[in-house]
Amino acid sequence: MHLDPLAPDLAARTRRVAHRLDRLGLSVTVETGARYVLDPRRKHHPTLLDPDPEARGARIALLLKAVRAGADLGAHAVHCFSGVVPPGVSEDTAWQRLAESMAPVVDAAAAAGTPLAVEPEPGHLLRDIAGFHRLRTALGAPDALGITLDLGHCQCLEPEPPAACVRAVAPWLRHVQIEDMRRGVHEHLPFGEGEIDFPPVLAALRAVGYGGLVGVELPRDSHRGPELARASYDFLVRADAEARARYAVPADTAPATPADRAAGPARRAPHPAGRIPGRNAGPRSFPGRPSRLSGSATGGGR
Repeated sequence: MHLDPLAPDLAARTRRVAHRLDRLGLSVTVETGARYVLDPRRKHHPTLLDPDPEARGARIALLLKAVRAGADLGAHAVHCFSGVVPPGVSEDTAWQRLAESMAPVVDAAAAAGTPLAVEPEPGHLLRDIAGFHRLRTALGAPDALGITLDLGHCQCLEPEPPAACVRAVAPWLRHVQIEDMRRGVHEHLPFGEGEIDFPPVLAALRAVGYGGLVGVELPRDSHRGPELARASYDFLVRADAEARARYAVPADTAPATPADRAAGPARRAPHPAGRIPGRNAGPRSFPGRPSRLSGSATGGGR
């Protein structure tokens, strides 16, 4: 809703959004779920696995636009996912299509200096951390390809707990989504309504030096976004304080607090965790604090 990729004058609108983000001291990740954007009747369609090459091409073109917009915004990452395996398509064929479709997008992300962060999504071809490594290996382990780690998905289906998942993917971690969830049930829940113990998770994020965005994802609760944004932020602040009390966490990895922000505006500062290893800071860089926690309810992802 903030940056329509199909409306005219995308570059000019992106510049206006970038200036607005600067004025507000906000960081950003570009999310490309494209719910009913490319197909008004089918959610998230077409995907990178579509049997129709033209349909796959439409999704690739959307991701290429997102990479360009992400670079112009100074985004931490551009998020994407594989999609569900179409009926009648073998998994081997689906993996081949995914790698072929992702290759030009990864190349564009490398050229732009903005990481692509693919998300393991329950029910999709690339559904777990093992799937991320399969894709990464198929593409030759490019630096531009990282992972979006949804901590609820870890609770839902990964063999290890969420904190262990953070440590396992630390070298490739470019974006984090957070919410509560129960084992075996893919339902995004407000904090306190699921089974996740959050202080160890937040401590793990600090311990691995992650400094990108931690975005609260509650796709079925957009109608009460402001209420849940406040409640989620308060919950995360308390959980983070408990994490620092329970674990030895260096103070210089702490996110900006309300008191910090009251002292002056914080410019958007893409953290090294959100930059392609071995590259410079990319086309845009902004001085600022080393990390942030962000909380919002979003309807764009699922």
